[in-house]
Amino acid sequence: INEKVIRVAYNLKVIGVLRGGTENVNEAVAKEKGIPVINTPGRNARSVAEFTVGLILSEIRNIARAHAALKQGEWRKDFPNGDFIPELEDRTIGIIGFGNIGQLVGKFLSVFDTNIIFYDPYFNGETTFKQVTLETLLKTSDIVTMHGRLTNETKHMIKAEHLKMMKDTAIIVNSARSGLIKEDDLIVALQNQEITGAAIDTFDNEPLENDSPFLELDNVTITTHLAGSTNDA
Repeated sequence: INEKVIRVAYNLKVIGVLRGGTENVNEAVAKEKGIPVINTPGRNARSVAEFTVGLILSEIRNIARAHAALKQGEWRKDFPNGDFIPELEDRTIGIIGFGNIGQLVGKFLSVFDTNIIFYDPYFNGETTFKQVTLETLLKTSDIVTMHGRLTNETKHMIKAEHLKMMKDTAIIVNSARSGLIKEDDLIVALQNQEITGAAIDTFDNEPLENDSPFLELDNVTITTHLAGSTNDA
């Protein structure tokens, strides 16, 4: 809902967004016109959180890669992370963004006896999980998972310098918004094996172009922006 749409919609009284964020609405123009913007935070939180757990397991245990190989007639046992295929127990999960989805991800993954830490400068509620700085999270996490809103403040909050802070055995997961991670920097980090892998459900340009570098990488699990899509959401 851009400026042009809002200015020609003369009878528009309210803008309702059936998702957690309002980044697809020009809120400045809506405010200027006195039109309230209403969103639905948490509507698909469980769907996204469950999908995130699936992405993590798929990437670290090579589920999608093995499936793709079998479909091509290959009984594959050799994978890019072959030197380090971990169980989740005792691994450190770093959650960036501790809203409805981030908290559910922490709850779900704690069942695996993981160590949950999170970074969210705006969280001041109660939780049993440990709140840390972004630098501490990146340096200590085995799995980093993104769950923040995309704003001017959070756009490209993870760039090359941040990816270099991560363990070389770590993976990063994004089932939130592509703009949270600078996509080109992530591709380079994966190509150079600066981190072990990634699991990505959202991209700068969708659908992916046929020549997207993501399609050539063997250390990434990619899905077609499915995280929030369930009948229950």
